[in-house]
Amino acid sequence: MTNAAMYLRVSLDDTGEEQAVSRQREDCTKIIRQRGWTLIGEYVDNSISASSAAKVRPEYDRLVRDYAAGKFGALVCWDLDRLTRQPRQLEDWIDAAQDRGLLIVTANGEADLTTDAGILFAGIKAQVARAEVKRKGARQARAQQQRAEQGRPAKGIRPTGYTLAGEIIPEEAKIVRRIFDRFTRGETLKGIAADLERDGVPTRRGGHWSSSSVSSILRNARYAGRSVYKGQDVGQGMWKPIVAQAQFSAAQARLDDPRRKTRGESTARKHLGSGLYFCSCGLRVRSISTSGGGKGANRYACRNACYYRSARPVDEYVLATIRGRLAMPDLQGALARPVDRTALAALASQRKEISLRRERFEADYDSGLIDGRRFHAAVGKADAQLDQIRAQEARLLAAAGPTAVLGANNPVAAFDRAPLAIQQQTIDALARVTLLRGVHGSRVFRPESVVWEWRSE
Repeated sequence: MTNAAMYLRVSLDDTGEEQAVSRQREDCTKIIRQRGWTLIGEYVDNSISASSAAKVRPEYDRLVRDYAAGKFGALVCWDLDRLTRQPRQLEDWIDAAQDRGLLIVTANGEADLTTDAGILFAGIKAQVARAEVKRKGARQARAQQQRAEQGRPAKGIRPTGYTLAGEIIPEEAKIVRRIFDRFTRGETLKGIAADLERDGVPTRRGGHWSSSSVSSILRNARYAGRSVYKGQDVGQGMWKPIVAQAQFSAAQARLDDPRRKTRGESTARKHLGSGLYFCSCGLRVRSISTSGGGKGANRYACRNACYYRSARPVDEYVLATIRGRLAMPDLQGALARPVDRTALAALASQRKEISLRRERFEADYDSGLIDGRRFHAAVGKADAQLDQIRAQEARLLAAAGPTAVLGANNPVAAFDRAPLAIQQQTIDALARVTLLRGVHGSRVFRPESVVWEWRSE
């Protein structure tokens, strides 16, 4: 006695009455009776498409599990296309028929995998289906490339901030600008993600923010109005940019920092005074971790190690002094430095000129006017100049970081909310802080060991 399973499926059932499934059931039941098999299970996926491998078909998945468990030795469906439209899945069923003796029969009479001819027919059908999938993929890829080259929005998954038609979604665009603003002013990917999570800002799909999700937004040239195909910039897009080209370039300069690419290091400083305070010899100090752990275990020293200072008491004193200075009414917006738009515009003009020159090199190479050696030399020089422009844009945008604090209605509160990078930039905008040698063996902090040179003075 052969146990048989029946799989029934229709892609779309507008009425929900399962009329098509009922017709399939009648025809499949006749096959089972004619063969003398015993029906042990019916598996029905009504109004579920099989065109996408990502589409979940609960009953199909149960069918696969039950066959793996040995619950049936025969499978009846109305047509092989009802069973699956995925070449890989169809080939798995053909392998089961050939290698494990699974009996597969279709009620429409097109395939009977209980015979050699039926297996041959199914194999040919699987190859035809696979070829059609490849042709369809090639057509879709070419269409997407054409859309990108024409500057039209890509179809498929929309980026945060835009509709599929390329229209800006204001609330999502604010999130994108926030990410670019914070990153180009010195905040880390991890810090930005944590900040968005703390404020309850949802991702486009409703998930959690992470360093990678923040980075993917910063890497997307579409936000600067550029059309992209397979990661390559193919021209100007027809949609309105959310961020300026200069800011996008500045973000790339930070993301492409060699320390990130070669050693996987964070480029952000982790302690307030590292790279900010000065030693009395004139060098900036750095943070040095010492044994013992804990927040107060770090010390500051210059690279010549003139002397060491405990970090915690120095930082607490500096923060208290800065908060006091920020609270003074005469400071309100006095040192706030807006972005130098004139300098950014000049750099943008230079970038455009170099990019056009680079395109001419490519055209000359394609036309055979210059050889490969000259082409690579010319393009390499142009790319180096573009990298320099990006670095300059990054410095200009980062210099405006303290503006969010110094120009705020409540500078002290804004300073306390700011990330470490902005706090460091704010302190540096206000004063030069120099650490003198402390008293050896003393546990008492001496304020006079920290020298202030106020910028406003």
